[in-house]
Amino acid sequence: MGEAIMFPISLNYHDLNGAAPRNIKRPDDSWFEEVIDDDLKWSFALNSVLHRGISEYQDIVLLDTKRFGKALVIDGKMQSAESDEFIYHECLIHPALLSHPCPKTVFIMGGGEGSTAREALKHKSIEKVTMCDIDEEVVAFCREHLTANKEAFCNKLLELVINDAKIELEERKERFDIIVGDLADPVEGGPCYQLYTKSFYQHILKPKLNPAGIFVTQAGPAGVFTHQEVFSSIYNTIKQVFKYVVAYTTHVPSFADEWGWVMASDTPFCMEEEKMDKKIQETINGELLYLDGASFHSLTVLNKMVSSSLKNETHVYTEDNARFIHGHGVGKKESV
Repeated sequence: MGEAIMFPISLNYHDLNGAAPRNIKRPDDSWFEEVIDDDLKWSFALNSVLHRGISEYQDIVLLDTKRFGKALVIDGKMQSAESDEFIYHECLIHPALLSHPCPKTVFIMGGGEGSTAREALKHKSIEKVTMCDIDEEVVAFCREHLTANKEAFCNKLLELVINDAKIELEERKERFDIIVGDLADPVEGGPCYQLYTKSFYQHILKPKLNPAGIFVTQAGPAGVFTHQEVFSSIYNTIKQVFKYVVAYTTHVPSFADEWGWVMASDTPFCMEEEKMDKKIQETINGELLYLDGASFHSLTVLNKMVSSSLKNETHVYTEDNARFIHGHGVGKKESV
């Protein structure tokens, strides 16, 4: 999503680092405003700005919104909203785990808010979930303020690691059944665009998957007007590395767009509706709110424009030839 936030002076919030608030304006009402592109903005009304901090890597804000409840914003980009985050996180986690014959180990790249780990831990077969996030302040921020994930953070099956996921995977001897990319979108000056590159997928990530292992990643905006920003390129890059690749999308209201994910393996996926529904009943503790066999199948049926773009995409992510969505990370801002 975009880059700018507008806060009225009257709102009661504090900066975790004690710094003076930035980008303060005086609109008629209290609004969050996100610049999606140079000619497009998305905004919604606030009750208040609850907390704000600036880490070494990212600008972090927790909003209390009128429409979507608590919302986590990083580098000016909507990451997760209380009312609909289950849509994003169910789509990210459950298709991959349900497609695997018996997932026991999961490695999450990013995922600092804890929701991805929460969903993975619902699977009865899970023996260990490793969540690796580069930003300790984001993790601490979310542990304190996002109450929905307190149980996940306390679960004895969760291993929390603060490190660069690329370095962590390189140094680890173990392999995993599932590797998940719950990373921020690739923005110029952001901390993670190199984790979308062909060399990373091929030389670091794939060797850390067990036989029949599955990789799944969030892949950015996937709407009719936005899918060529990064979604089609991420899909094409992953196709260079894995034999079987599935792209799927759905609308996430707080993102104001269709969102995309890509799932990949060297083993064929079993995604029959009835089998998936049976596995949901047998292998998951609790109830999924959004996904079942039929709905997941429908998410993989892309409209003609998007499917054509994915089929014809030629761009491959490299360290020297990356695509970025609109906006800038802390690193870019500091260098200007």
